[in-house]
Amino acid sequence: MTFKKFLYSVATMISFAALPGACLVLGSAPAHAQQAAVAIDDDDIGGVVRGPAGPETGVWVIAETTELPTKFAKMVVTDDQGRYVIPDLPKNVNYQAWARGYGLVDSPMVRAKAGQPLNPTALPAPHEAAAARYYPAIYW
Repeated sequence: MTFKKFLYSVATMISFAALPGACLVLGSAPAHAQQAAVAIDDDDIGGVVRGPAGPETGVWVIAETTELPTKFAKMVVTDDQGRYVIPDLPKNVNYQAWARGYGLVDSPMVRAKAGQPLNPTALPAPHEAAAARYYPAIYW
């Protein structure tokens, strides 16, 4: 057996050995159905942002408060499954929280506390002009 044939046979064996695992992955449930819950602790706010078509990727989630000596705000961006965690927030403070994203209008501001999950609903903008008012090119 030549070295070239040997490499081909090894590559073929590896391909077939990996095939059952690949079939399991390809045959499993869609990614949105496998969405895991977001783990938070007592100084985090976290959850999943969903819109009419499912989880929203790349959406800002903002939590702010005026109950501290200075105004405090913290923002994060959702991952590819709409999940987010705003970590390490001061406790025993009330926050106003909402979601904002490109092509969306702001979700309703809701009262939030660290340690509690929050799942904002993303609302599509009715037209491009409305989207630009909520999420202008130079916002922060």
